[in-house]
Amino acid sequence: MTITERELNRATLSRQLLLRREPLSVQEGVRRVVALQAQQPASPYLALWNRLAGFAPADLDAAFGGRSVVKATLMRITLHAVHAEDYPAFRAAMQPTLYAARLGSRFAAAGLSPADADALVPEVLAFARTPRTSADMQAWVEERLGADKKDGAWWGLKGYAPLHHAPTDAPWSFGHRPSFVAAPNGPVPTGRAADPQALRTLILRYLAGFGPASLADVAQFALVQKTPARAALLALGDADAVEQLQGPDGSVLFDVPGAPRPPADTPAPARLMAMWDSVLLAYADRGRLIPPAYRPLVIRRNGDVLPTLLVDGHVAGVWRPVDGRIEATAFHPLAPAAWEGLAAEARALTAFLADREAAVYSRYHHWWAKLPEAETRIL
Repeated sequence: MTITERELNRATLSRQLLLRREPLSVQEGVRRVVALQAQQPASPYLALWNRLAGFAPADLDAAFGGRSVVKATLMRITLHAVHAEDYPAFRAAMQPTLYAARLGSRFAAAGLSPADADALVPEVLAFARTPRTSADMQAWVEERLGADKKDGAWWGLKGYAPLHHAPTDAPWSFGHRPSFVAAPNGPVPTGRAADPQALRTLILRYLAGFGPASLADVAQFALVQKTPARAALLALGDADAVEQLQGPDGSVLFDVPGAPRPPADTPAPARLMAMWDSVLLAYADRGRLIPPAYRPLVIRRNGDVLPTLLVDGHVAGVWRPVDGRIEATAFHPLAPAAWEGLAAEARALTAFLADREAAVYSRYHHWWAKLPEAETRIL
């Protein structure tokens, strides 16, 4: 079976709850979309506002506070919010990635080895059974290892150890000064190897939330190595847990049997997407939603991903709050109906932000001076 580019786009939008806002709880919504980028405290809230009918920010506050949704270093070694029941498998599947990324360079420069890290992790978790600030954690590391090792050791451990971010501050549960708490008791992954069953779980969850997708897409999502990911996909295929399709370029795509793949002509409503929204970053080929010419405009060289306009399922520009309203910059001419859809979303978003942070993302406004000349409207 061959799937077209537009059908791939609609499959993604359907699974990411972007064809319509769904009447789901916060926990159900987070599980459906797999993982929410959480580098900026507001982003998980805006991501769910775009996806859930009647979303109340207090519900996500409560989920973070009760730890049914947790924030931690995961996919692509960045902060994500995931369902608490998904965290152990996701963390175990990413063990080789976190091992390689966090136990080299600065950690090794402090005179520490991966074996030292594995020995330290249980002690770190014991200390963080109750929430600890970064200053608390650094003081503990300094007392344990000495001032000369403190910075490098904590840099490695805060990403390698199974630590969650603990809620600290209004308006979005987390501020810019993190606090850490140990993941609930359970086996702590050590060494270089991934748990094969955990990797299969991660792949199935990814395909359910973002498929159909290629091997390269699977590897990009979590920065897992292609060789074990390929082996896991083949094993899942042998067990009839995944099926293969042919992509529009002839590539092999994998998917969960029976997962929704709406027709190419399915309408896609306008959306004002959060910064770093996972749907824009979950693929090796990001052209599924981002036209190639626009990619350098919305994904900056330092990794910042600007809040985007989604029109007919594709990125069409960027947005930011200005003086209590939404400023929308379109990279190409939009039809009147598209502007009307964006204006309706802008009115709802302005009301949503007013109760929390009307000037959300204002620290990133410097990027607008680097955008090309384009049509801009205040909505």
